[in-house]
Parts: sequence; structure tokens; C-alpha cells
Amino acid sequence: MDIKSIKRDPLIIKFCFYGFFKNLKFFEPYLVYYFMTLNLSLFQIGWLYAIREAMTYIFEIPSGVFADSYGKKTELKICFVFYMLSFVCFSMGTKFIVLAIGMVLFGLGEAFRSGTHKAIIMSYLDEQNWTKYKTFVYGRTRSFSLLGSAISAIVSIFMILYVPLNQLFFICIIPYAIDFALIASYPERFNERHVHVFSVKDFVKEMRDQIKEIKGKSDLKRIIASSAIFDGIFKLLKDYIQPMMKTLIVAGAISSLDRLDADMQVKFALGIVYGVTYLLSAVASRNVYRITEKYSSIGLMNSLFNLFGICIIAMGAGLKDGKFIWVIILYLLTYIFQNARRPAFVDVIGDHLEKRQRATVLSVESQMKALVMIIMAPILGFVADIYGLVFLFIGLGVLLLVLNRMINLGSVYKNNE
Repeated sequence: MDIKSIKRDPLIIKFCFYGFFKNLKFFEPYLVYYFMTLNLSLFQIGWLYAIREAMTYIFEIPSGVFADSYGKKTELKICFVFYMLSFVCFSMGTKFIVLAIGMVLFGLGEAFRSGTHKAIIMSYLDEQNWTKYKTFVYGRTRSFSLLGSAISAIVSIFMILYVPLNQLFFICIIPYAIDFALIASYPERFNERHVHVFSVKDFVKEMRDQIKEIKGKSDLKRIIASSAIFDGIFKLLKDYIQPMMKTLIVAGAISSLDRLDADMQVKFALGIVYGVTYLLSAVASRNVYRITEKYSSIGLMNSLFNLFGICIIAMGAGLKDGKFIWVIILYLLTYIFQNARRPAFVDVIGDHLEKRQRATVLSVESQMKALVMIIMAPILGFVADIYGLVFLFIGLGVLLLVLNRMINLGSVYKNNE
């Protein structure tokens, strides 16, 4: 079996298109902007995002145990129902309470989805004896997801010329319904149910036992901590970078389209920024397996963590000197790092856990990432308000380098030589 044959495999193709349709979120570049058009304050918008993260945090581990115990296919179909219901709330809601319900449903969808499809992919690779190709397969499926995001961002630029922002949510129901049908077409064996009759008592016991087993594996804890900290800080960093990206683009080429008013210029800028970023990330994700063929995935994770910290320090220096274009270029570079690092993470954990625990472990990682964001968001905001962005970026970069040294992924590599 070679890579060309894997590319043509019908289920691998389905896995790729699952990610493509999942990321056709035409509203994504404009979500905060949309909330602001509903006269919500930034404080209220912050609460909406906090509600979403809290729901994801609370249900991450239970959802992973549910998938391992009662069926991954079943859980994925449930998650898409949550997503589609949230889109209805966002589209029709003008009051905070309706939007909050939408965020609750979206957070449940995120919790039920995260890690589950990756676990299905890894199970299929085990079944076909393709485990050694897992970095290639996951990198390829992730590149389709990012390609979907890029196309979504670019298409949304044209949609907003003719479609009200709230209608973008209704349009998103179409690709999500396609994904629901796609998941339903997966072989029933992917459910891999260990329990057929739901029992709250057994469910809680299974969750407690699996978490206890994970806690006893120091290498696995290091890997999960490294991934959660990297991804959590990266997601928070976007809140500080994207406004600068938007401002620079609007002030440059996009503003030359004087036929467009300022409102439309902002929408164009956001769509272009998202599109370019996702295209670059798709290329990185698709080709990361070429690197792991020569270097260890754990070594790649460690190196990219260090490069991430160095880039953030360099961003702080760029801000200090007023070189905002370099800040944006460095940010795009960190985006590529993040999407190259994720397939390496999936490759590494595949070697450190049992088949039946995969969805649970991936949910633990997602929950820890949410916890990092919940803790760090107010701290970063406080530091930025008191000491400024330059101090924030330089200090954060140094902190990441120190944390990576403390996590010491190098010891994981040595333990498995």
C-alpha cells in the first residue's frame, strides 16, 4: 500500500470531505461584527464567547467517554444537530438571551465533535494497517478542512453583497446537513460501542476510570499539556492581531475600491484575511508528513513550540518599532506552525494510548485548551491594559519558551527510543 492508493480510498475521501463541509462557515469572518450590528456591547459579546467555551469545557470529557462507550457515529450526528440549531438561533435572534442559547448549542456541538472524528480516522488506519501513514492522512484531511475555510471566507465576500449577514447562518445549515448525511453513510462498525444500554452510573464510572488511567501516564500528560497550551494561547493571540490586520488592509489596497463604503471595506478585508490565512495553512497541513518522514513528530512539536515563542517575541519587537506589516507576516507564520503541529500531535498520541481511549484523550486535550483560554484571557487583557501590547507579546513569548522547557517533550522522545 502506498500514499497514492490511500488518497483514492473511498473512506479517506469521505473523511476529507467531512472536514471540507464542516468548515464552510460563511459567517466566521463576520461573527463579532454581526453581534455588534445587534447593538451588543463588547462586554456582552465577551460573555457570549465565555458561554460557548464554558459549555465546551464542561462537556468535553463526558462527550469523549460517550463516544467511546456508546458510538462515535451517533455522537457526531448529534453534534451536527446542535450546530444547525445554533445557526437558527443566531439567524433569528436579536436578543442576548437567544444568542446565548445559540452559543450553548454551538458549544455542545464543539464538545461532541472534538476528537471524535479523529478517533474514527485512527480506528480506520488501525483496521487497514496504515498506522504509519497517520500523519499523512490527518494532515491531508486537515488541509481539506482549511481549504473549506479558505473557500468559505472568499465566497462570503461575494455573499455579503447580496445576502444579509443573518442569512449566512441559514445558508450554513446546507453544508452541515450534507455532513450529517456523510457521517450517516460511514460503516456502522465505526460506532465501536462498548455499552449498548445507557447507564448514568456506568457512564460516570467509565469516565472516572479513563481519566485516572490517563493521569498515570506522565508522557501522555506532557503531550496533552504542550498541545493545549500552544493551541489555547494561539487562539487568544488572534484577538490582538486580527484588528491590526483588518486596519492595514482597509487602509491599503481594499480602501482603493472607493465604490465601496467603509462598512463593506471592512467585510472585504476580513474575508480576504481569513481566505489567505487558511490557504497557507492548508498547504502546511498537507505537507507536514514530509517533515515527519525525516524527523520525529515529537521533535517537530517541540521545535514548533519554541519557534512560536520566538515569533511572539519578534512581534513585540515589531510593535515597538511600528513595523506592523512584519507583525502580520509573523502572525501568518504562527498560523502555519499551528496547522503543521496538529497532525504531528495526532501522530504522537496515537503511539501513547489505547484504541478505546482515543476520543476521551482528545476530549481531555480540548478541555485543557479551553481551561487555558478561560484562565489566560483575563490575564492577557489585564497586562495589555496596564503595560501595553509590546510588553504583553514579549512577556508571553518568554513565558512560552519557559513553559516548553518545563514540559520537556524531549524526555518523551528519549523514553520511547
